[in-house]
Amino acid sequence: MAEAYIVGAVRSPVGRKKGGLSAVHPTDLAAHVLRALIDRTGVDPAAVDDVIMGCVMQFGPQSMDIARNAWLSAGLPESVAGVTIDRQCGSSQQAVHFAAQGVLSGTQDLVVASGVESMSIVPLASAVTVALEKGMPFPLGEKWVERYGTQEISQFRGAELMCEKWGFSRAELEEYAYESHRRAARAIAEGRFADQIEPLAGVVHDEGPRPETTPAKMAELKTLREEGKITAATASQISDGAGALLIASEAAVAEHGLTPRARIVTLSLVGDDPVYMLTAPIPATRKALRKAGLSIDDIDVVEINEAFSPVPMAWLRELGADPAKVNPNGGALALGHPLGATGAILMTKLLHELERTGGRYGLQTMCEGGGQANVTVIERL
Repeated sequence: MAEAYIVGAVRSPVGRKKGGLSAVHPTDLAAHVLRALIDRTGVDPAAVDDVIMGCVMQFGPQSMDIARNAWLSAGLPESVAGVTIDRQCGSSQQAVHFAAQGVLSGTQDLVVASGVESMSIVPLASAVTVALEKGMPFPLGEKWVERYGTQEISQFRGAELMCEKWGFSRAELEEYAYESHRRAARAIAEGRFADQIEPLAGVVHDEGPRPETTPAKMAELKTLREEGKITAATASQISDGAGALLIASEAAVAEHGLTPRARIVTLSLVGDDPVYMLTAPIPATRKALRKAGLSIDDIDVVEINEAFSPVPMAWLRELGADPAKVNPNGGALALGHPLGATGAILMTKLLHELERTGGRYGLQTMCEGGGQANVTVIERL
């Protein structure tokens, strides 16, 4: 049976909105991690079959197939093509899936899976603003309305709906967020991210964590919606960042003298309620564990994107996972969520944490726009 191996994984630090990476052009931000990936693995870049890059806001400086432009900006061979994909927040996790599938199919041997997002330069609402200026409904048209009506469809409403469904109090949401900051601050202080980060523009560490925060300080914040529970503290941070992984076949490992660090065990993808939007990691995880023949207790490290506090909290309740294994070094509430880059960044964190702790199996999942979720299970080698 064919195998797909992760042989390299690197990321930029994650910058705060208007922080240390905010002046870096998105193409240069992506080029930085692509160059680092090639340098760290020592592979001949001309042997790469494709560069797959996740990016959500493919608009302005992030348009025109940023995958191809970033590869060229990194000074890498013109003979290698690139493609940019959008599965919303899971875009670069999907890039890992497409890369692994290319290798598992036998049609490719070396594929770069990557992601980038500069939310400081290309705001989340850019395309929405343009559509509204042209008098067009965005993003949902008449046929959507026929099926789902005119109710609000947004991640913010979805997060509030999750709070109602699972009965989470505001205090519980903020306790979870506080723990995320605590874990992230500890990870940075202990140098847990040092090997996986390629510094850029003078930024060495992730800028998001606030070691000084407390639940009491969080309780002073206004909610994002009137009579809601979600605040800026319990929503993922707007961020800038990039990440890249190299996926290789057995033949490529032998030919290029590469060292497999993990193998892809299984890939899962599901759709769920698009109104709730953020719940799909729950059924996607169950599907992936069934496919892999594993239980949640077999998983040593979990990275689930903290889009909002209720997302991992509901996942934990439904899956019965050990909280100590889930986002052990903090998540997006503290470390930030540069949309199209987050999937690659989480996989890089997952691999390095398995290597640090000696764990065997790792699981990554995240909620995505439209009510979708990817799950990737890897085995450390």
